[in-house]
Amino acid sequence: MEAYMGIDVGSVTTKFAVLDNHDELITNLYLPTQGKPITMVQQGLKQIQQQLPTDVEIRGVATTGSARYLAGVIVGADLVKNEITSHAVAALLYSPEVQTIIEIGGQDSKLIIVRDGVVTDFGMNTVCAAGTGSFLDHQALRLNMSIEEFSRRALDNQNPVRIAGRCTVFAESDMIHKQQMGHRIEDILYGLCQALVRNYLNNVGLGKEIKPPIVFQGGVAFNQAIVKALQEELDREVVVPPHHEVMGAIGAALLVQEHIANNHGESEFKGFGVSEVEYHTSSFECQACPNLCEIAQLSLNGQVLARWGGRCDLWERSPSR
Repeated sequence: MEAYMGIDVGSVTTKFAVLDNHDELITNLYLPTQGKPITMVQQGLKQIQQQLPTDVEIRGVATTGSARYLAGVIVGADLVKNEITSHAVAALLYSPEVQTIIEIGGQDSKLIIVRDGVVTDFGMNTVCAAGTGSFLDHQALRLNMSIEEFSRRALDNQNPVRIAGRCTVFAESDMIHKQQMGHRIEDILYGLCQALVRNYLNNVGLGKEIKPPIVFQGGVAFNQAIVKALQEELDREVVVPPHHEVMGAIGAALLVQEHIANNHGESEFKGFGVSEVEYHTSSFECQACPNLCEIAQLSLNGQVLARWGGRCDLWERSPSR
């Protein structure tokens, strides 16, 4: 059986998806990145190999996500694609009529506008945490509850409390104030969900025409309270597709399948054995501009394979510099 693998390495989670020739998902994997993208890519490859039927042959591999260049070097990717394209392609597979794609991850969020099957505009948030999953994770931790309990209890609200502030710091301060006033915790939790949605739409969605069908993907789509808050704020149905948490990886797999078919080439995939390779990591300070970014680099047997970590992608595009 011929198959294609997509790998989406984000700052919070690392996702794998393997599709067959008919775009059916054979298996997938969702792992916490834990600040160790190399280790998690290797661990993911090991687990994916165990999950695959023995007759599966990987014909192509693509990487996406914030560490896509790094992951691409490690696995020998045939294609490296940005998250916007990968998420859009996956959404169109499950919802061909989609016009708006909402993607909220742990550390960043995106809004993708699609018209007639083509991406026409997008917005991204990579700076403010108030419109991302980490906003809720932080509040759940402060309240000593899991994010699953947070979601469940938020849905039991009776009179949601409006949480003021378009910033995580101010929102937390207001949440504490509302607790001290004696508001029900469930009402405060749903108020936080509403705050995240408002922050997302006011930041990433500013100036964008949000038309249905609307697809909501990313790990935060597990949270049914956020889905409800989005539908209330937009006054539209919001569809959560199957496998929403690995849509970036699914999109990457779809793209590499098309790439291999168009180029009639052999895959550059190094094989699952790279999960056993011991890489060396080090870092240095970039002097190219006043930002003085700390750049991490990946080496094998003294040869630099990849560099990453800057505010721009200068070193990610130029591993040999």
